Amino acid sequence: MDSIGRLARKFGLSRSTLLYYDSIGLLRPSSRTKGNYRLYSEQDARRLEQIRVYRRTGLSLEEIGRVLDSPDHDLASALERRLEELDEDIKSLRRQQHVIIGLLRNNDLFARLGVMNKETWVSLLAASGFSEKDMLQWHLEFERLAPEKHQSFLEFLGLSENEIRVIRSLSAGRDG
Repeated sequence: MDSIGRLARKFGLSRSTLLYYDSIGLLRPSSRTKGNYRLYSEQDARRLEQIRVYRRTGLSLEEIGRVLDSPDHDLASALERRLEELDEDIKSLRRQQHVIIGLLRNNDLFARLGVMNKETWVSLLAASGFSEKDMLQWHLEFERLAPEKHQSFLEFLGLSENEIRVIRSLSAGRDG
């Protein structure tokens, strides 16, 4: 059995974090001493390790509690929802990067920051021997095989809604 201080040190957490987890019912001590001090078992330590892993995924403490306390609560579903949230956050941040670089009017920032844009992508395809016709064929196949992913990729490049609409309509309107 570990005291609250010892368990906190083992996991690199503050004592107040464990007190908070106790107050919200996320990690309650297995027992208490005669002096009413909290004592944590190995099972409590394993639960705390799970809490730490799930926190690294960005799950909320409330969601972690549901996952750990309810056999019916599906961890995979919670993690999939979290991945979708992250994907939306990443898309939003990428759009913000493109807007900021545009406002700064410094396209060199795309390369310096490792941000992919239309110009870099077209240059890479051209350097690989793609002609304009090959590039259109590439879009056509992408649109045919995975239209949602094609849309996401074009957004990732920072294209305007109008440019995306034009590229997708050209791609969809061709037989190949």
